[in-house]
Amino acid sequence: MSSSNSTGMFKGAREYFPGIGRIPFEGPSSDNPLAFKHYDADRRIGDKTMAEHLRFAVCYWHSFCNAGHDPFGPGTRAYPWDAPAPSGDSPLARAEAKLDAAFEFFTKLGVPYYCFHDIDLAPDADDIGEYEKNLAHMVALAKQRQQATGMKLLWGTANLFSHPRYMNGASTNPDFDVVARAAVQVKAAIDATVELGGENYVFWGGREGYACLLNTDMKRELEHFARFLTMARDYGRSVGFTGNFLIEPKPMEPMKHQYDFDSATVAGFLQRHGLADDFKLNIEANHATLAGHSFDHDLQVASDAGLLGSIDANRGNPQNGWDTDQFPTDLYDTVGAMLVVLRQGGLQPGGLNFDAKVRRESTDAEDLFLAHIGGMDAFARGLEVAHALLADSPLETWRRERYAGFDNGAGRAFATGELDLPGLRAQALERGEPARRSGRQEAYENLINQYLLRAGNS
Repeated sequence: MSSSNSTGMFKGAREYFPGIGRIPFEGPSSDNPLAFKHYDADRRIGDKTMAEHLRFAVCYWHSFCNAGHDPFGPGTRAYPWDAPAPSGDSPLARAEAKLDAAFEFFTKLGVPYYCFHDIDLAPDADDIGEYEKNLAHMVALAKQRQQATGMKLLWGTANLFSHPRYMNGASTNPDFDVVARAAVQVKAAIDATVELGGENYVFWGGREGYACLLNTDMKRELEHFARFLTMARDYGRSVGFTGNFLIEPKPMEPMKHQYDFDSATVAGFLQRHGLADDFKLNIEANHATLAGHSFDHDLQVASDAGLLGSIDANRGNPQNGWDTDQFPTDLYDTVGAMLVVLRQGGLQPGGLNFDAKVRRESTDAEDLFLAHIGGMDAFARGLEVAHALLADSPLETWRRERYAGFDNGAGRAFATGELDLPGLRAQALERGEPARRSGRQEAYENLINQYLLRAGNS
């Protein structure tokens, strides 16, 4: 299996999405549901193409491992790659079939990247040797498919939250044996990421936190967390990993409180433990809203700290209090996100990973394409509008004018630390009662709408 045809199918491989070819760009006037209306990969926006700006990735876990189960019922989708394969009805044979399906989907959709956890790609096993052998086998096959299709790995990670051994956490677990077992997976996942040319490596501390503070030594657990991350960083660098290590904040769920609560919490943790030079943040929209923030707030906090590395692109449901992982469709969210990204000069080597799943009620194979097309178009339109706002509108001028008093004179002296508190009081006496200056929020909101409502591509 060393070559592929125009749809990404490997010679002799089964076609898992028959009747669906490469998704084309047809523009805003198209009524074809299986076509992009705004995402034109080769179109230049400023100094980069859309593909270079957005760096889209498909997540392996929700797209190929999640059959629609939820806390109230089993899955609703029967995936053909989970059925007995011609090579046999073993976990490894099903993993190989799933890999073929995934790469068929990636190439038909036309994304440049994908992301995975270790046990998404390969069958898990309690026996360490068997686990490592399974992962090595699947990494070798994934490498062949990457070479044949041109697909790349945005980031890899280890699932340190699903297995019962991690019920009290992984690197923060009070049992040293569990911490050591977690290291097995992290080492193997870093090795896999390096072998596949992954550009980043992610830590999501799904159970790094506590369910009950009464039985928790929080200070000790956080010290262990920092020690574990330092060891992972040192190992990764020793085997040639040059990309960013990423931490993905989330406030709770599955734990009552998770240590990576939000961008501000993680930024402080990294700086305190001397990890900010190697680690950045992977911000997920739905996690930001669970923390009581907006998506663009957590992006901005991370960016202002110089730590915004990558994005998990999804959304939550405002009526639900849990992580629903829906595909992004809200243009206000995507414009706000892309304003932050463009202002910091881009995401590379990070990207936009669709950590999202089709709804439990969406059971057709086509639904997976429709969901990704919608998310990609939403962010492409967000990119168009954000770029136009920064390049053509008065938005940045208005923002600068709000703070113009700090650009010269006494205001500049304050901002640069050349004015003390008595000196500041003297300025107040000299200047008198400050004039009221409108924040003009409505003007800013109307400007966003004005650019959003422009027909077609900006």
